[in-house]
Amino acid sequence: MKKLVFTLSAVFSAAFLFSQSVELPVGFAPGEREAMPAYISDVTNQSRAGITSPPGGSLRTMAEWEEIQALFITWRSFPAILAQIVKASRLETTVYIHCDDSNSVKTYLTNQNIPLSNVKYLQVPSNSIWMRDYAGNTVYKNDVDSMLLVDWIYNRPRPLDDAIPEYDAAALGVPFYQTYAAPADLVNTGGNFMVDGFGTAFASELILEENEPGNPYNVTPKSEAQIDQIMADFMGLERYIKMGALPYDLINHIDMHMKLIDEETILIGQFPQNVSDGPQIEANILYVLDNFNSKFGTPYKIVRIPMIPSTSGNWPGQPFGNASYRTFTNSVFVNKTLIFPSYREEYDTVAIRIYKQLLPGYTIVPIDCDNSGSNIISQSGAIHCITHSGGVSDPLLISHQPLSDTYQTLGFYTVNAYMNHRSGIASATLYYTTDTLQPYLSVPMTLTNAGTHTFTGEIPAQAEGTRIWYYVSATSVSGKTQVRPIVAPEGWWTFKVLADPNMGLEFNENVFQESAFPNPASAVTCVPVQTLTDLHGVLYMTDMYGKTVRTLFSGTIPAGQANRYYTDVTGLAAGVYTLVLDTQHGRKTQKLIVR
Repeated sequence: MKKLVFTLSAVFSAAFLFSQSVELPVGFAPGEREAMPAYISDVTNQSRAGITSPPGGSLRTMAEWEEIQALFITWRSFPAILAQIVKASRLETTVYIHCDDSNSVKTYLTNQNIPLSNVKYLQVPSNSIWMRDYAGNTVYKNDVDSMLLVDWIYNRPRPLDDAIPEYDAAALGVPFYQTYAAPADLVNTGGNFMVDGFGTAFASELILEENEPGNPYNVTPKSEAQIDQIMADFMGLERYIKMGALPYDLINHIDMHMKLIDEETILIGQFPQNVSDGPQIEANILYVLDNFNSKFGTPYKIVRIPMIPSTSGNWPGQPFGNASYRTFTNSVFVNKTLIFPSYREEYDTVAIRIYKQLLPGYTIVPIDCDNSGSNIISQSGAIHCITHSGGVSDPLLISHQPLSDTYQTLGFYTVNAYMNHRSGIASATLYYTTDTLQPYLSVPMTLTNAGTHTFTGEIPAQAEGTRIWYYVSATSVSGKTQVRPIVAPEGWWTFKVLADPNMGLEFNENVFQESAFPNPASAVTCVPVQTLTDLHGVLYMTDMYGKTVRTLFSGTIPAGQANRYYTDVTGLAAGVYTLVLDTQHGRKTQKLIVR
């Protein structure tokens, strides 16, 4: 394995800087900003261990809630916090510890009564504890194939940290790529990067500032479009959403105030109204909601969690006290466990409640980051900042948009899920129950769209007032089984059948204003629907045996409008199908011929 070689001047300069502090901050230490241009020149001109050309092909960057085989930490300062991370994480995955002396780490863990099983040690030198910022990121070819690690230029002059991703890739036995060669010499940092696992990533505008013309690192100047292209080439990003800088978050890392919980849910740190960074955070969220939808084509769901003042009541940016940026969003997924920073009991209990509501079935582990011996938050970082994940080499990827509460009491509740494995999916199952004290009932799921890897199952409609809990499972051709949520059956998705506010109103006999057209159909077909009142229902298509082929719409049909719903019948077998509109007030049908 090639090792990175630096000029003597850079090494001596860096060594001097590092000797000035017990622990380097997540931000710049004194003198580091000035050292960056020379440092970047060295790392971009030396022979690197990583591959500097793009991987090629279709790429997908892993989301944090996906299955992982490794959690990486660097053992330096704050051993009490690191030991608690090891204690919780080793039950879920292998913990890799970068350290100078593995024996001293083992002794510390043993003294804390933490078993050493499922813990591995990489005896490599380091400069700082901030793993999130300098570690490599898991990327897959063809969504679920060929795992690799991608590393950016670290935005601090810390050569030992910058070399660590090379060791991690070797430990996992995967190819190692780096954005180090011009014109793709990209500076970036892991604390300012979150991805949904399907091509959308979030960042602050720091990514633009660090690579723009006149940037402080002397990397090739890049426009936003050029940055986006590099991230597409190396990580498969299709959308790179960038938000305005926060005035009082000096490091400008989004993990200090937001957390992606799943493909459509964003957890946001909330300040009191008009306090500290609250106004800018709210402006950023409005920008996202006004301009972008989730991968499901629906608006992002925003959940707020309180930010924490100092014990004296001060907030970041206030003139007295210079309060630390106490955040609950700086958390990390470790398979079925979520670890988050805690501060004071009166606030921690609220955070625990919010996380448990968002992540039923997960083990929620708080770790004190704000008291004597564990005050890591004073250095502008916490749990997410000092950890990083390595995905599994053989992922079975499942994605599903949870069903919402409904008024529907007839027909079926259709569950669609993306399921993909490199060997193919051999079988898929939908599990549901209306009573968590009783066993789940199972329903086979069938492949309904090979191009989008969509599998579909149906839950029979239930009476109003019923709550349904459900999850899905898939088994690959090679024999691997995965569930989603990953904690199922202890965790699940749930929705409720609501009482229809229109109950008792006469059902409009002319609810199908006119026939579907064209009819007979061979491609896209329009189904017009018009009602006298707002109507809650589901519009779906069945085959000649009464089996649901697809759902065209589920929700509220507005009154007095020429509502039009569309379906593409391309690929359906020729024959006679039935369009069905089910509501609390009755059922309407009409025939559709597919040729």
